[in-house]
Amino acid sequence: MKFIRNIFLPAMALLLVVPSCKKDFLELDPRGTQLETNFYSTQEELFQGLVATYDVLGWQGTDGWTMDLGLLNAASDDCYAGGSDASDQPSWVAWDGFTLNPLLGPQLGLWRKGFSGIYRANLLLQKIEEVPDLDPAFKARTIAEAKFLRAWFYFDLVRLFGNIPIFTEPLSADEFFTIKQATPSAVYDLIEQDLKDARNTPELPQTVPPAELGRVTKGAVNALLGKVLLYRNDDSRMLEAAGYFEDVINSGNYFLMPNYGDIFKRENEWGPESVFEIQFSDNRPGDWGCCFASGPVNNATEGNYNVQFFGMRDYSGPLYAPGWSFCPISTELVDFMQNDPRFEYTIIDGNALKQVGATYTEGYQNTDYFIKKYAPLADGVANDGVIALEWADNIRAIRYADVLLMAAEAQVRGNGDMAKARQYLNQVRARVSLQPYPGNVTGEALLNAIYLERRFELATEGHRFFDLVRTGKAAEVLPGFQPGKHEYLPIPQQEIELSMGALVQNPGY
Repeated sequence: MKFIRNIFLPAMALLLVVPSCKKDFLELDPRGTQLETNFYSTQEELFQGLVATYDVLGWQGTDGWTMDLGLLNAASDDCYAGGSDASDQPSWVAWDGFTLNPLLGPQLGLWRKGFSGIYRANLLLQKIEEVPDLDPAFKARTIAEAKFLRAWFYFDLVRLFGNIPIFTEPLSADEFFTIKQATPSAVYDLIEQDLKDARNTPELPQTVPPAELGRVTKGAVNALLGKVLLYRNDDSRMLEAAGYFEDVINSGNYFLMPNYGDIFKRENEWGPESVFEIQFSDNRPGDWGCCFASGPVNNATEGNYNVQFFGMRDYSGPLYAPGWSFCPISTELVDFMQNDPRFEYTIIDGNALKQVGATYTEGYQNTDYFIKKYAPLADGVANDGVIALEWADNIRAIRYADVLLMAAEAQVRGNGDMAKARQYLNQVRARVSLQPYPGNVTGEALLNAIYLERRFELATEGHRFFDLVRTGKAAEVLPGFQPGKHEYLPIPQQEIELSMGALVQNPGY
């Protein structure tokens, strides 16, 4: 079941605010203000607040088309920006070519989405302490989930922007805009603490029943905590990170799907390889008014816009539905993966489709190769609403294969168990019938092999840009990338002006 997307949607509609100015950013509308005052007085209402916090994970139309997955693909060397022409989505083109400035790019939507999620988590964490006689298990689990979500939003923001404000209680807009930025180290400290609090909560389950798919588990917490330590780039803590990944691996709750090509099929959502997914659904039809709104959205969809963006423009032919030709696969990735067994499950060969009679319009930066993992399938078209906004395809945010590769990386960087690192790496390779790395591959050679495998295994899943940045390789492979500048997006100029000097622009912008 699509737990997060199907439960309490009418109540969530009152909370769905996409902020646009100082007076409504991080504040609820009049109905929402009354909701905050009178709501959160029962266990059921607190649960609705939790669902509303989860909901922000799937926001994709905050101040523009701001889908993390598509944007991060465009920023990497996996894909180009694409679209109909160069003027289709200037913010995507700007990140793709690193021509960003404080007013041009996706930063405003990503900033406001992240802090809206943090606000909701903070509000829930405050209100839950004010309600008497709650079931202790419900309270403990809800707090753990809210802290995981707050950590998730802060992790996104610190990787995107670096120096960001920290707040752990719900603030008014006026209060928020007086907060100065904290260092990335301080933000990471908060993220770690939230995740450790969640990890140490006995009431947070290892697994959930089908009716609760979408809720956080211990596996998701441990995987994210280990990943956070990788991004802190402190080799003295890599074996600590490895320990968190080991908890996921040794839980027995996850394993690699036998067929790589089955991972992204809709019927395999929340399969054995999924540690955490971001939920989407086609059972709340809306219309175009749902996008880029500045107030409560009563006609919001719950679909995954990435799917529409990645499809071939004006496509007519077998298997697929038409899309908007964003994120065409780079020629570099095509060449890189050409002889890998995962190529056919990762990349659509448009020329091969043309040979069997398919047609499509060539978009901007067309290469005739397209993303397959989240392609719009003809048999997945919604029956109601605006079809382009109704794709019910979950994002596989944390896969078990990723956990294995991160565990291998942590062992090598921590000068730990090289045999175990090779074992995890070779598990991923064995799934697609590739030869294992032998025992004489160790140290730096093994680490480079792990990074190489990440490129093959996780291509077009939104990991590549951050992998390049955290390993210091972005400037080597991304044209236009300037070290010391493009590791982060610019702080949105609109937010700097509203802060009256509290916020300082990132270097180089």
